[in-house]
Amino acid sequence: MFHKSRHDQDQRHARDEWLGRHGQRGHFHFRGGRGRVFDQGDLRFVLLRLVAEKPRHGYELIKEIEDRLGGAYSPSPGVIYPTLTLLEEMGQTTVTASEGGKKLYAITPAGEAALAANKSTIDAIFARIAEVSAAHGGGLAPQILRAMQNLRLALRMRLARGPLSAAEIDAITQALDAAAVTVERS
Repeated sequence: MFHKSRHDQDQRHARDEWLGRHGQRGHFHFRGGRGRVFDQGDLRFVLLRLVAEKPRHGYELIKEIEDRLGGAYSPSPGVIYPTLTLLEEMGQTTVTASEGGKKLYAITPAGEAALAANKSTIDAIFARIAEVSAAHGGGLAPQILRAMQNLRLALRMRLARGPLSAAEIDAITQALDAAAVTVERS
């Protein structure tokens, strides 16, 4: 039987707390309750529409989804790349190699037809995406979320190593106070 390490649990808890969501596959925890952005098959349409806007790499698609959702959700590569492979196998996207051997995904005529045939569904998905972004007040910048997570994790890891000396307590307190002042003044 596999057990998650305390480190993995701490990272997940910190991420969920800062992002205000629970779980992976498009589930969000809103102020007003639990909701779902991506239903079964929705991610396929999201990716198809994004590559219809312009050809993109997998990483660019992940970042674009994260940005459009105001930082509230970032799909994992383990979800994105299999879906991109499916779209390619369905003949709805093509893949070309670009700089550094990265795969560049573009829409095909079959993909354009799929977008047209599912326009109302796709419009509804993107309306939900806009709602999530608005519900998060435009969301914190993903870079700020990452930095907050890093700080929380660093503190937890240091505190888990054992008692702090008076000098260490003073140094950590000064660093946190200085960061707070910098944030207040920005």
